[in-house]
Amino acid sequence: MAFLKCSMLLCKVTLFLLLSLLDVGEGQYKGLRKFSQVQDSQHWAASEEQWFIQKLDHFNGADSRVWKQRYFVNETFYRPGGPVFLMIGGEGPANPAWMQYGTWLTYAEKLGALCLMLEHRFYGKSHPTVDLSSDNLRFLSSRQALADLAHFRTVLGEKHGLSNRKWVAFGGSYPGSLAAWFRLKYPQLVHASVATSAPVHAAVNFPEYLEVVRRSLASENAECPDLVKKASDSLAERLKDPKTYDNVTKDFNLCSTLTIKTETDSAYFLETLAGNFMDVVQYNQDNRAFEGALGTNITIKVLCSMMADTSLGDPYARYAAVAHLMMETFSIKCLDASFSNYVRDMTNTSWDGPAAGGGRQWVYQTCTEFGFYQSTDSPNQPFTGFPLQYQVKQCADFYNVSADQVAEAVAQTNEYYGGYDIRSSRIVFPNGSIDPWHALGITQDISPDLPAVFIEGTAHCANMYPARSEDLLKLSLARDHIFLLLQQWLKE
Repeated sequence: MAFLKCSMLLCKVTLFLLLSLLDVGEGQYKGLRKFSQVQDSQHWAASEEQWFIQKLDHFNGADSRVWKQRYFVNETFYRPGGPVFLMIGGEGPANPAWMQYGTWLTYAEKLGALCLMLEHRFYGKSHPTVDLSSDNLRFLSSRQALADLAHFRTVLGEKHGLSNRKWVAFGGSYPGSLAAWFRLKYPQLVHASVATSAPVHAAVNFPEYLEVVRRSLASENAECPDLVKKASDSLAERLKDPKTYDNVTKDFNLCSTLTIKTETDSAYFLETLAGNFMDVVQYNQDNRAFEGALGTNITIKVLCSMMADTSLGDPYARYAAVAHLMMETFSIKCLDASFSNYVRDMTNTSWDGPAAGGGRQWVYQTCTEFGFYQSTDSPNQPFTGFPLQYQVKQCADFYNVSADQVAEAVAQTNEYYGGYDIRSSRIVFPNGSIDPWHALGITQDISPDLPAVFIEGTAHCANMYPARSEDLLKLSLARDHIFLLLQQWLKE
Protein backbone atom coordinates (compact mmCIF):
# COMPACT_ATOMS: atom_id res chain seq x y z
CA MET A 1 0.00 0.00 0.00
CA ALA A 2 1.21 3.44 -0.69
CA PHE A 3 0.87 5.14 2.61
CA LEU A 4 1.92 3.59 4.05
CA LYS A 5 1.02 6.08 1.44
CA CYS A 6 -2.06 4.32 0.75
CA SER A 7 -1.02 7.78 0.12
CA MET A 8 -1.65 7.88 -2.70
CA LEU A 9 -2.44 9.92 -3.63
CA LEU A 10 -2.71 12.44 -0.76
CA CYS A 11 -3.06 16.20 -0.99
CA LYS A 12 0.38 17.19 -2.10
CA VAL A 13 0.52 20.10 0.34
CA THR A 14 0.45 17.70 3.29
CA LEU A 15 2.41 14.97 1.57
CA PHE A 16 5.70 15.67 3.30
CA LEU A 17 4.13 15.53 6.79
CA LEU A 18 2.31 12.28 6.13
CA LEU A 19 5.36 10.65 4.58
CA SER A 20 7.31 11.21 7.75
CA LEU A 21 4.45 9.95 9.90
CA LEU A 22 3.65 6.86 7.89
CA ASP A 23 7.17 5.64 7.20
CA VAL A 24 7.92 3.27 10.07
CA GLY A 25 11.59 3.34 10.94
CA GLU A 26 13.48 0.10 11.12
CA GLY A 27 14.36 0.81 14.73
CA GLN A 28 10.76 0.19 15.75
CA TYR A 29 10.91 -3.31 14.32
CA LYS A 30 14.22 -4.64 15.58
CA GLY A 31 14.27 -8.06 17.09
CA LEU A 32 11.76 -9.72 14.79
CA ARG A 33 12.28 -13.43 14.85
CA LYS A 34 13.93 -15.33 12.04
CA PHE A 35 11.49 -17.44 10.15
CA SER A 36 11.53 -20.99 8.79
CA GLN A 37 13.33 -21.99 5.66
CA VAL A 38 11.99 -21.93 2.14
CA GLN A 39 12.78 -24.62 -0.37
CA ASP A 40 16.35 -23.60 -1.05
CA SER A 41 17.16 -23.39 2.68
CA GLN A 42 17.92 -19.67 2.54
CA HIS A 43 16.85 -17.72 5.64
CA TRP A 44 14.91 -14.51 5.30
CA ALA A 45 13.91 -12.19 8.16
CA ALA A 46 10.79 -10.07 7.84
CA SER A 47 12.42 -6.82 8.92
CA GLU A 48 15.70 -7.15 7.01
CA GLU A 49 16.26 -5.25 3.79
CA GLN A 50 17.00 -7.29 0.71
CA TRP A 51 18.28 -5.90 -2.59
CA PHE A 52 17.44 -6.85 -6.15
CA ILE A 53 19.36 -5.87 -9.31
CA GLN A 54 16.93 -4.11 -11.62
CA LYS A 55 17.24 -2.59 -15.08
CA LEU A 56 16.97 1.18 -15.33
CA ASP A 57 14.99 1.09 -18.57
CA HIS A 58 13.05 -2.08 -19.30
CA PHE A 59 11.97 -0.81 -22.71
CA ASN A 60 15.36 -0.08 -24.22
CA GLY A 61 17.47 -3.16 -24.81
CA ALA A 62 20.47 -1.01 -25.67
CA ASP A 63 20.48 0.55 -22.19
CA SER A 64 22.38 -1.80 -19.88
CA ARG A 65 22.30 0.40 -16.76
CA VAL A 66 21.10 -1.23 -13.53
CA TRP A 67 20.34 -0.24 -9.95
CA LYS A 68 19.42 -1.87 -6.62
CA GLN A 69 15.77 -2.13 -5.58
CA ARG A 70 14.79 -2.76 -1.98
CA TYR A 71 12.44 -5.54 -0.92
CA PHE A 72 11.35 -7.44 2.19
CA VAL A 73 10.38 -11.06 2.85
CA ASN A 74 8.25 -12.81 5.48
CA GLU A 75 8.22 -16.60 5.19
CA THR A 76 6.75 -17.37 8.60
CA PHE A 77 3.50 -18.71 7.15
CA TYR A 78 4.91 -20.36 4.04
CA ARG A 79 4.08 -23.98 3.44
CA PRO A 80 5.66 -25.91 0.53
CA GLY A 81 3.44 -25.56 -2.49
CA GLY A 82 1.71 -22.48 -1.08
CA PRO A 83 1.07 -19.27 -3.00
CA VAL A 84 3.31 -16.20 -3.09
CA PHE A 85 1.81 -12.89 -1.94
CA LEU A 86 3.45 -9.75 -3.36
CA MET A 87 2.70 -6.42 -1.67
CA ILE A 88 3.38 -3.61 -4.13
CA GLY A 89 5.08 -0.45 -2.88
CA GLY A 90 3.91 2.96 -3.94
CA GLU A 91 4.61 6.66 -3.68
CA GLY A 92 6.52 6.51 -0.42
CA PRO A 93 9.11 4.39 1.39
CA ALA A 94 8.29 0.70 1.65
CA ASN A 95 7.13 0.22 5.21
CA PRO A 96 8.49 -2.92 6.92
CA ALA A 97 5.51 -2.80 9.28
CA TRP A 98 3.53 -4.47 6.50
CA MET A 99 5.68 -7.55 7.01
CA GLN A 100 4.28 -7.84 10.53
CA TYR A 101 0.80 -6.33 10.39
CA GLY A 102 -2.12 -6.26 8.02
CA THR A 103 -5.02 -8.32 6.71
CA TRP A 104 -2.89 -9.86 3.97
CA LEU A 105 -0.86 -11.64 6.64
CA THR A 106 -4.07 -13.12 8.06
CA TYR A 107 -4.79 -14.48 4.61
CA ALA A 108 -1.18 -15.69 4.30
CA GLU A 109 -1.41 -17.64 7.56
CA LYS A 110 -4.57 -19.40 6.41
CA LEU A 111 -3.29 -20.13 2.91
CA GLY A 112 0.37 -20.93 3.66
CA ALA A 113 1.71 -18.04 1.60
CA LEU A 114 5.18 -16.59 1.28
CA CYS A 115 4.99 -12.79 1.62
CA LEU A 116 7.14 -10.33 -0.31
CA MET A 117 7.08 -6.54 -0.55
CA LEU A 118 8.84 -4.63 -3.33
CA GLU A 119 9.60 -0.93 -2.98
CA HIS A 120 8.63 1.29 -5.92
CA ARG A 121 11.44 2.76 -7.99
CA PHE A 122 12.43 6.31 -7.01
CA TYR A 123 10.85 6.03 -3.54
CA GLY A 124 12.33 5.16 -0.16
CA LYS A 125 15.83 3.75 -0.60
CA SER A 126 15.27 2.55 -4.17
CA HIS A 127 17.30 5.12 -6.08
CA PRO A 128 17.74 4.27 -9.77
CA THR A 129 19.53 7.54 -10.61
CA VAL A 130 21.96 9.97 -9.00
CA ASP A 131 19.32 12.62 -8.44
CA LEU A 132 15.70 13.61 -9.08
CA SER A 133 16.27 15.86 -12.07
CA SER A 134 13.46 15.95 -14.61
CA ASP A 135 15.74 14.18 -17.08
CA ASN A 136 16.17 11.29 -14.65
CA LEU A 137 12.51 11.23 -13.60
CA ARG A 138 11.60 10.14 -17.12
CA PHE A 139 12.45 6.65 -15.84
CA LEU A 140 9.71 6.99 -13.20
CA SER A 141 6.40 5.63 -14.47
CA SER A 142 3.79 3.02 -13.70
CA ARG A 143 4.88 1.10 -16.81
CA GLN A 144 8.48 0.89 -15.61
CA ALA A 145 7.20 -0.07 -12.14
CA LEU A 146 5.14 -2.92 -13.58
CA ALA A 147 8.17 -4.11 -15.54
CA ASP A 148 10.13 -4.03 -12.27
CA LEU A 149 7.48 -6.26 -10.70
CA ALA A 150 7.54 -8.64 -13.66
CA HIS A 151 11.34 -8.99 -13.64
CA PHE A 152 11.39 -9.37 -9.85
CA ARG A 153 8.74 -12.08 -9.98
CA THR A 154 10.51 -13.92 -12.79
CA VAL A 155 13.98 -13.90 -11.26
CA LEU A 156 12.92 -14.72 -7.69
CA GLY A 157 10.64 -17.41 -9.00
CA GLU A 158 13.50 -19.07 -10.81
CA LYS A 159 16.04 -18.55 -8.02
CA HIS A 160 13.88 -19.90 -5.20
CA GLY A 161 11.83 -22.54 -6.96
CA LEU A 162 8.68 -20.43 -6.95
CA SER A 163 8.06 -20.12 -10.68
CA ASN A 164 5.15 -22.57 -10.59
CA ARG A 165 3.59 -21.16 -7.46
CA LYS A 166 0.48 -18.99 -7.80
CA TRP A 167 1.39 -15.35 -7.19
CA VAL A 168 -1.15 -12.88 -5.82
CA ALA A 169 -0.56 -9.11 -5.99
CA PHE A 170 -1.75 -6.78 -3.22
CA GLY A 171 -1.81 -3.00 -3.20
CA GLY A 172 -3.76 -0.02 -1.88
CA SER A 173 -4.35 3.35 -3.55
CA TYR A 174 -1.85 3.85 -6.41
CA PRO A 175 -0.30 0.42 -5.66
CA GLY A 176 -3.86 -0.89 -5.81
CA SER A 177 -3.99 0.31 -9.40
CA LEU A 178 -0.60 -1.32 -10.00
CA ALA A 179 -1.95 -4.59 -8.58
CA ALA A 180 -4.84 -4.53 -11.05
CA TRP A 181 -2.60 -3.51 -13.95
CA PHE A 182 0.00 -6.16 -13.08
CA ARG A 183 -2.65 -8.83 -13.56
CA LEU A 184 -3.91 -7.03 -16.68
CA LYS A 185 -0.54 -6.62 -18.41
CA TYR A 186 1.33 -9.69 -17.12
CA PRO A 187 -1.38 -12.36 -16.69
CA GLN A 188 1.17 -15.15 -17.11
CA LEU A 189 3.05 -13.96 -14.03
CA VAL A 190 0.34 -13.04 -11.52
CA HIS A 191 -2.60 -15.34 -10.82
CA ALA A 192 -4.86 -12.89 -8.98
CA SER A 193 -4.88 -9.37 -7.51
CA VAL A 194 -6.46 -7.50 -4.63
CA ALA A 195 -6.66 -3.88 -5.84
CA THR A 196 -7.77 -1.87 -2.80
CA SER A 197 -8.92 1.76 -3.15
CA ALA A 198 -7.45 1.77 -6.65
CA PRO A 199 -8.03 4.86 -8.81
CA VAL A 200 -7.82 3.02 -12.11
CA HIS A 201 -9.24 5.90 -14.16
CA ALA A 202 -6.85 8.81 -14.72
CA ALA A 203 -8.34 12.30 -14.84
CA VAL A 204 -6.70 15.70 -15.13
CA ASN A 205 -9.44 17.41 -13.16
CA PHE A 206 -10.72 15.50 -10.16
CA PRO A 207 -13.24 17.80 -8.42
CA GLU A 208 -15.21 14.70 -7.45
CA TYR A 209 -12.66 14.19 -4.66
CA LEU A 210 -13.94 17.27 -2.85
CA GLU A 211 -17.54 16.33 -3.66
CA VAL A 212 -17.02 13.09 -1.73
CA VAL A 213 -15.40 15.09 1.08
CA ARG A 214 -18.56 17.15 1.25
CA ARG A 215 -20.80 14.07 1.37
CA SER A 216 -18.59 12.42 3.98
CA LEU A 217 -18.73 15.51 6.21
CA ALA A 218 -22.50 15.75 5.72
CA SER A 219 -22.92 12.10 6.72
CA GLU A 220 -21.63 13.10 10.16
CA ASN A 221 -23.44 16.44 10.43
CA ALA A 222 -25.65 17.88 7.69
CA GLU A 223 -24.49 21.40 8.51
CA CYS A 224 -20.77 20.58 8.62
CA PRO A 225 -19.86 21.13 4.94
CA ASP A 226 -21.83 24.41 4.88
CA LEU A 227 -19.92 25.66 7.91
CA VAL A 228 -16.63 24.67 6.26
CA LYS A 229 -17.72 26.50 3.11
CA LYS A 230 -18.54 29.66 5.06
CA ALA A 231 -15.16 29.51 6.76
CA SER A 232 -13.24 28.94 3.53
CA ASP A 233 -15.13 31.75 1.78
CA SER A 234 -14.48 34.09 4.69
CA LEU A 235 -10.77 33.32 4.61
CA ALA A 236 -10.66 33.84 0.84
CA GLU A 237 -12.21 37.29 1.28
CA ARG A 238 -9.64 38.23 3.90
CA LEU A 239 -6.83 37.24 1.54
CA LYS A 240 -7.98 39.96 -0.86
CA ASP A 241 -7.24 42.70 1.70
CA PRO A 242 -3.60 43.23 2.80
CA LYS A 243 -4.89 44.94 5.95
CA THR A 244 -6.02 41.54 7.24
CA TYR A 245 -2.70 39.74 6.70
CA ASP A 246 -1.29 40.36 10.17
CA ASN A 247 -4.44 39.01 11.81
CA VAL A 248 -4.56 35.97 9.50
CA THR A 249 -0.91 35.30 10.34
CA LYS A 250 -1.77 35.21 14.05
CA ASP A 251 -5.04 33.32 13.58
CA PHE A 252 -3.34 30.42 11.80
CA ASN A 253 0.05 30.64 13.52
CA LEU A 254 1.98 31.11 10.29
CA CYS A 255 5.76 30.84 10.28
CA SER A 256 6.12 34.23 8.60
CA THR A 257 3.85 37.17 7.93
CA LEU A 258 1.35 36.28 5.23
CA THR A 259 2.19 37.69 1.82
CA ILE A 260 -0.25 37.36 -1.07
CA LYS A 261 1.23 38.67 -4.31
CA THR A 262 -0.53 36.41 -6.79
CA GLU A 263 -3.60 34.18 -7.01
CA THR A 264 -1.21 31.24 -6.71
CA ASP A 265 -0.12 32.40 -3.24
CA SER A 266 -3.75 32.57 -2.18
CA ALA A 267 -4.59 29.19 -3.74
CA TYR A 268 -1.70 27.49 -1.98
CA PHE A 269 -2.74 28.80 1.43
CA LEU A 270 -6.39 27.87 0.89
CA GLU A 271 -5.45 24.39 -0.31
CA THR A 272 -3.12 23.87 2.65
CA LEU A 273 -5.92 24.54 5.13
CA ALA A 274 -8.44 22.50 3.16
CA GLY A 275 -5.95 19.65 3.40
CA ASN A 276 -6.73 19.34 7.12
CA PHE A 277 -10.21 18.14 6.23
CA MET A 278 -9.26 16.25 3.07
CA ASP A 279 -6.72 14.04 4.84
CA VAL A 280 -8.94 13.25 7.82
CA VAL A 281 -11.83 12.32 5.52
CA GLN A 282 -9.57 10.17 3.35
CA TYR A 283 -8.56 7.94 6.26
CA ASN A 284 -11.08 8.78 9.01
CA GLN A 285 -8.88 6.74 11.34
CA ASP A 286 -9.70 3.40 9.77
CA ASN A 287 -5.91 2.98 9.89
CA ARG A 288 -5.38 3.78 13.56
CA ALA A 289 -4.79 0.12 14.44
CA PHE A 290 -1.74 0.17 12.22
CA GLU A 291 1.31 1.10 14.28
CA GLY A 292 3.23 3.93 12.68
CA ALA A 293 0.27 5.18 10.66
CA LEU A 294 -1.64 8.41 11.18
CA GLY A 295 -2.13 7.50 14.81
CA THR A 296 -4.42 10.19 16.16
CA ASN A 297 -8.00 10.39 17.36
CA ILE A 298 -8.91 13.10 14.86
CA THR A 299 -11.89 11.87 12.86
CA ILE A 300 -14.62 13.41 10.74
CA LYS A 301 -16.72 13.53 13.91
CA VAL A 302 -14.05 15.54 15.73
CA LEU A 303 -13.69 18.08 12.91
CA CYS A 304 -17.44 18.53 12.46
CA SER A 305 -17.92 18.91 16.22
CA MET A 306 -15.39 21.73 16.22
CA MET A 307 -17.01 23.40 13.21
CA ALA A 308 -20.37 23.30 15.03
CA ASP A 309 -18.99 24.65 18.31
CA THR A 310 -20.24 28.24 18.58
CA SER A 311 -18.12 28.81 21.69
CA LEU A 312 -15.07 28.91 19.39
CA GLY A 313 -16.46 31.92 17.51
CA ASP A 314 -17.68 32.28 13.93
CA PRO A 315 -16.97 29.61 11.26
CA TYR A 316 -13.70 31.34 10.33
CA ALA A 317 -12.47 31.13 13.95
CA ARG A 318 -13.50 27.45 14.13
CA TYR A 319 -11.57 26.79 10.92
CA ALA A 320 -8.51 28.31 12.57
CA ALA A 321 -9.12 26.18 15.66
CA VAL A 322 -9.04 23.05 13.48
CA ALA A 323 -5.70 24.18 12.03
CA HIS A 324 -4.31 24.66 15.54
CA LEU A 325 -5.54 21.22 16.58
CA MET A 326 -3.77 19.61 13.63
CA MET A 327 -0.52 21.47 14.34
CA GLU A 328 -0.66 20.58 18.02
CA THR A 329 -1.37 16.93 17.24
CA PHE A 330 1.62 16.62 14.93
CA SER A 331 3.92 18.89 16.97
CA ILE A 332 4.18 21.51 14.26
CA LYS A 333 5.38 24.80 15.71
CA CYS A 334 4.02 26.97 12.93
CA LEU A 335 2.36 26.64 9.53
CA ASP A 336 4.46 27.37 6.44
CA ALA A 337 1.99 28.91 4.00
CA SER A 338 4.60 30.22 1.55
CA PHE A 339 4.15 29.02 -2.02
CA SER A 340 7.65 30.22 -2.87
CA ASN A 341 9.04 27.92 -0.17
CA TYR A 342 7.00 25.07 -1.64
CA VAL A 343 8.45 25.75 -5.10
CA ARG A 344 11.94 25.87 -3.63
CA ASP A 345 11.46 22.51 -1.97
CA MET A 346 9.80 20.86 -4.97
CA THR A 347 12.50 21.96 -7.41
CA ASN A 348 15.34 20.65 -5.25
CA THR A 349 16.54 17.60 -7.19
CA SER A 350 18.83 16.14 -4.52
CA TRP A 351 18.05 12.84 -2.82
CA ASP A 352 18.64 14.78 0.39
CA GLY A 353 16.15 17.46 -0.58
CA PRO A 354 13.02 18.26 1.48
CA ALA A 355 10.68 16.81 -1.18
CA ALA A 356 12.71 13.67 -1.90
CA GLY A 357 10.61 11.61 0.50
CA GLY A 358 8.07 11.30 -2.28
CA GLY A 359 6.61 14.72 -3.00
CA ARG A 360 8.71 15.63 -6.03
CA GLN A 361 8.38 12.13 -7.46
CA TRP A 362 4.64 11.73 -6.97
CA VAL A 363 3.69 15.12 -8.36
CA TYR A 364 5.85 14.26 -11.39
CA GLN A 365 3.76 11.14 -11.87
CA THR A 366 0.56 13.15 -11.66
CA CYS A 367 1.92 15.53 -14.31
CA THR A 368 3.08 12.78 -16.67
CA GLU A 369 0.51 10.01 -16.14
CA PHE A 370 -2.48 10.55 -13.89
CA GLY A 371 -3.61 14.11 -13.19
CA PHE A 372 -5.78 13.51 -10.10
CA TYR A 373 -5.93 17.27 -9.34
CA GLN A 374 -8.40 17.89 -6.55
CA SER A 375 -9.68 21.26 -7.67
CA THR A 376 -12.49 23.45 -6.37
CA ASP A 377 -14.04 23.58 -9.86
CA SER A 378 -17.29 22.02 -8.66
CA PRO A 379 -20.11 23.91 -6.87
CA ASN A 380 -20.87 20.78 -4.84
CA GLN A 381 -17.86 20.92 -2.52
CA PRO A 382 -17.00 22.90 0.61
CA PHE A 383 -13.83 24.82 -0.28
CA THR A 384 -12.76 27.91 -2.19
CA GLY A 385 -9.89 29.06 -4.28
CA PHE A 386 -7.68 26.32 -5.74
CA PRO A 387 -8.85 25.73 -9.32
CA LEU A 388 -7.42 23.33 -11.89
CA GLN A 389 -5.34 26.06 -13.52
CA TYR A 390 -3.41 26.53 -10.27
CA GLN A 391 -2.80 22.79 -9.99
CA VAL A 392 -1.63 22.22 -13.56
CA LYS A 393 0.63 25.27 -13.60
CA GLN A 394 2.85 23.50 -11.07
CA CYS A 395 3.69 20.87 -13.69
CA ALA A 396 5.26 23.62 -15.78
CA ASP A 397 6.94 25.24 -12.77
CA PHE A 398 8.48 22.01 -11.47
CA TYR A 399 9.10 19.87 -14.58
CA ASN A 400 8.47 22.04 -17.66
CA VAL A 401 5.39 19.98 -18.52
CA SER A 402 2.64 22.03 -20.18
CA ALA A 403 -1.10 21.75 -19.55
CA ASP A 404 -1.58 20.22 -23.00
CA GLN A 405 1.10 17.63 -22.24
CA VAL A 406 -0.61 16.74 -18.97
CA ALA A 407 -3.91 16.20 -20.78
CA GLU A 408 -2.25 14.05 -23.44
CA ALA A 409 -0.42 11.97 -20.83
CA VAL A 410 -3.65 11.28 -18.94
CA ALA A 411 -5.39 10.24 -22.16
CA GLN A 412 -2.53 7.86 -22.97
CA THR A 413 -2.75 6.31 -19.49
CA ASN A 414 -6.44 5.50 -19.91
CA GLU A 415 -5.80 4.23 -23.42
CA TYR A 416 -3.03 1.94 -22.18
CA TYR A 417 -4.77 0.49 -19.12
CA GLY A 418 -8.42 0.87 -20.10
CA GLY A 419 -9.59 3.20 -17.32
CA TYR A 420 -12.83 1.87 -15.85
CA ASP A 421 -13.13 -0.66 -18.70
CA ILE A 422 -10.68 -3.27 -17.44
CA ARG A 423 -10.69 -6.55 -19.37
CA SER A 424 -9.08 -9.21 -17.23
CA SER A 425 -9.97 -11.79 -14.57
CA ARG A 426 -9.36 -12.66 -10.92
CA ILE A 427 -9.08 -9.06 -9.68
CA VAL A 428 -11.13 -7.85 -6.73
CA PHE A 429 -11.67 -4.10 -6.20
CA PRO A 430 -12.43 -3.12 -2.56
CA ASN A 431 -13.42 0.53 -1.98
CA GLY A 432 -14.86 2.54 0.92
CA SER A 433 -17.80 4.90 0.56
CA ILE A 434 -16.12 7.64 2.64
CA ASP A 435 -12.90 7.45 0.64
CA PRO A 436 -12.83 10.22 -2.00
CA TRP A 437 -10.70 8.04 -4.28
CA HIS A 438 -13.56 5.61 -4.87
CA ALA A 439 -14.86 8.08 -7.47
CA LEU A 440 -12.06 6.92 -9.80
CA GLY A 441 -12.30 3.26 -8.86
CA ILE A 442 -14.40 0.19 -9.62
CA THR A 443 -17.41 0.18 -7.28
CA GLN A 444 -19.68 -2.23 -9.17
CA ASP A 445 -18.92 -5.71 -10.47
CA ILE A 446 -17.50 -5.69 -14.00
CA SER A 447 -18.00 -9.44 -14.25
CA PRO A 448 -18.17 -12.41 -11.86
CA ASP A 449 -14.38 -12.67 -12.17
CA LEU A 450 -13.85 -8.90 -11.68
CA PRO A 451 -15.92 -8.20 -8.56
CA ALA A 452 -16.18 -4.97 -6.61
CA VAL A 453 -16.45 -4.88 -2.82
CA PHE A 454 -17.99 -1.53 -1.87
CA ILE A 455 -17.81 -0.99 1.89
CA GLU A 456 -20.29 1.53 3.28
CA GLY A 457 -18.94 3.73 6.06
CA THR A 458 -15.24 3.04 5.56
CA ALA A 459 -12.39 5.14 4.23
CA HIS A 460 -9.17 4.70 2.24
CA CYS A 461 -7.69 1.18 2.26
CA ALA A 462 -9.64 0.21 5.39
CA ASN A 463 -9.77 -3.49 4.53
CA MET A 464 -5.96 -3.70 4.44
CA TYR A 465 -5.42 -2.73 8.08
CA PRO A 466 -5.46 -5.19 10.98
CA ALA A 467 -8.93 -6.07 12.22
CA ARG A 468 -10.19 -4.31 15.36
CA SER A 469 -13.06 -5.14 17.69
CA GLU A 470 -14.73 -1.84 16.85
CA ASP A 471 -14.66 -2.40 13.07
CA LEU A 472 -17.96 -2.05 11.26
CA LEU A 473 -19.63 -5.36 10.49
CA LYS A 474 -19.55 -4.45 6.79
CA LEU A 475 -15.77 -4.09 6.95
CA SER A 476 -15.35 -7.47 8.65
CA LEU A 477 -17.62 -9.10 6.09
CA ALA A 478 -15.66 -7.46 3.26
CA ARG A 479 -12.39 -8.92 4.54
CA ASP A 480 -14.03 -12.34 4.74
CA HIS A 481 -15.44 -12.02 1.23
CA ILE A 482 -12.01 -11.17 -0.19
CA PHE A 483 -10.54 -14.21 1.54
CA LEU A 484 -13.21 -16.48 0.06
CA LEU A 485 -12.45 -15.11 -3.40
CA LEU A 486 -8.73 -15.82 -2.91
CA GLN A 487 -9.53 -19.35 -1.75
CA GLN A 488 -11.64 -19.91 -4.84
CA TRP A 489 -9.17 -18.37 -7.28
CA LEU A 490 -6.18 -20.27 -5.90
CA LYS A 491 -8.01 -23.50 -6.74
CA GLU A 492 -8.35 -22.44 -10.39
